[in-house]
Formats: sequence, C-alpha cells, structure tokens
Amino acid sequence: MEKKGVKMLVSGALVASILFSSCIGSFNLSNKLLDWNKSIDSKFVNELVFLAFCIVPVYGISLLADALVLNSIEFWTGENPVADVGSIKTVNGKDGVYTVETKKDGYHIQKKGEKNGMDLVFDQADKSWSVEANGQSSKLMKFKDGDDVVMYLPDGKEMNVELNKTGVLAFRQVVENQTYYAAR
Repeated sequence: MEKKGVKMLVSGALVASILFSSCIGSFNLSNKLLDWNKSIDSKFVNELVFLAFCIVPVYGISLLADALVLNSIEFWTGENPVADVGSIKTVNGKDGVYTVETKKDGYHIQKKGEKNGMDLVFDQADKSWSVEANGQSSKLMKFKDGDDVVMYLPDGKEMNVELNKTGVLAFRQVVENQTYYAAR
C-alpha cells in the first residue's frame, strides 16, 4: 500500500508541475527552425540567415502558426503535430538525468541508471492522461469540456477543476494539503 501512495504522490506532483507551468505550448515549429539555424557552422552565415528570416518574416510566421494553430492543437488534443515520434531528448533534472522519448500517444520517461521508467499516456477516446509505471496505471486528468477538467487526486478522489486561475489555485491547495499530510 505504501508503494501505491508514493506513486500517487509522485503522479500528483507531476500533474501539478504540468498544470502550473502554464499552457503556452511547446512552440516546436519555431524551436525546430531556430535549432536548424543554430546548426549552421559559420557564425556569419548563421547571422545572415537569422536576419533574413526576421526581415522576410519566417520567424514571425512560424511563431504565429505555433501560437494560433499548432499549440492549440497540442493543448486540446494532447498531440503535437510537429513532434517527432521516437525522438529522444535528455533532460538534466535536480535529482538526475532523464531521457524523454516522444511516443505516438504520449511520452516515456526514464531516469539514467534506473531499470524502470514511466509512461505518460494520452487516451484519445476519453481525452485523458494517465501515468503507467511498474505495470500499474493511474489516471492523472481528463478533459471534460472547454472550461473544466477532472483531476484525479493522490488519494484516489476526483476533483472538477475550472480552467482558470481560481480553479487551478484551488487544485494546487488540495494537492499541497494531501502531500503535506501524506508526508506526516
């Protein structure tokens, strides 16, 4: 039972970190364009391409496409239309190095040196995110409608959260209280 409580606590913290980090999107198209420009070997050619893309407004158009279309698709469907399925990124966290692999339906996260990882999985049918680790699956959240989501709390209860500042703050307080009391 203690392992399940720890998993739920970690799941709740992960959901909280995702929910409270903002919903501005990943700007993958703009980032890919900028990364390509940075990959040019000559710093002078790099600068010329950068200036040309600012003048022609390639960067402006990519930002606008990300902001208005691609990030909206990513937010509402959970799928990033520019994401590279199978791409692996390395992330340096405060407690270790992690690899994050983009899957068709979510992400696989693995801490370097550890045998087991975890998957964040988006279920298109019921528009929900869940975490799968060590053969067990726990729902994290489910999109209810345009203004509300159902959050699954570490204690197993559900909470309707309005997608505004007040709703997110209320959810944050509930998770912090449960985390505090679970640690005691």
